[in-house]
Amino acid sequence: MFKNAIVKKPGESMIYGITTANLGQPVYELAIKQHKNYVDTLKKCGLEVEVLEADENYPDSCFIEDVALLTKRCAIITNPGAESRKGEIKSIPDVLKKYYENIEYIKSPGTIEAGDIMMVGDTFYIGLSNRTNLDGANQMKEILRKYGYDAVFVPLKEVLHLKTGVSYLENNNLLVSGEFIESPLFEGFNKIIVPQDEAYAANCIWVNGHVLVPEGFSKTKEVIENLGYIVEVVDVSEFRKLDGGLSCLSLRF
Repeated sequence: MFKNAIVKKPGESMIYGITTANLGQPVYELAIKQHKNYVDTLKKCGLEVEVLEADENYPDSCFIEDVALLTKRCAIITNPGAESRKGEIKSIPDVLKKYYENIEYIKSPGTIEAGDIMMVGDTFYIGLSNRTNLDGANQMKEILRKYGYDAVFVPLKEVLHLKTGVSYLENNNLLVSGEFIESPLFEGFNKIIVPQDEAYAANCIWVNGHVLVPEGFSKTKEVIENLGYIVEVVDVSEFRKLDGGLSCLSLRF
């Protein structure tokens, strides 16, 4: 169960964020409304939500998940692989000190973004991507093992982050799409295959028995509902324009 979440408001500079989506420029005013609804949905799922103010110096900083991995035993500050995002980590330690005694750090030349890390109980799957290199993954694995966790590396071929294409919904249920459908690393899970035309919906988040699903993906929504979860549909269309999804917008712990 999660008790807390930390989010960061999008700034007006978000329109200059990194993207490969080719879906047009985000509309800031709509993004603000969507972000507030996202926060309200997390509260509906029973979380206390700390909302950090926007940082105009970093257009992608609303995607706060990437800058830290929060476990039950420690917080780990990452080192983003995107050069324009490295400064985002400066303000995070002071925020996390309110919640954690043990704070660890990934050091250069290692890079890692927590969008590449999926928690399954005491095992953390770490995607090796354009943003997460082997050095960063090895540092993360070493820190996790220090606190009694295990780590499994997952080479990525097509997607930006691991959780772009795979999401753990607890109870051994795993949303999978694209390159992960046949991956032997996920053989032991009850795989819920996301159709190719709804691939974006592979990024959902489980929060205390609820599953947040992006708006507009009815097939995926129905499958998740049929598994017995309470589905919360959330519109994040403006964040999708920046390659962002539901998980990217919060740290949940």
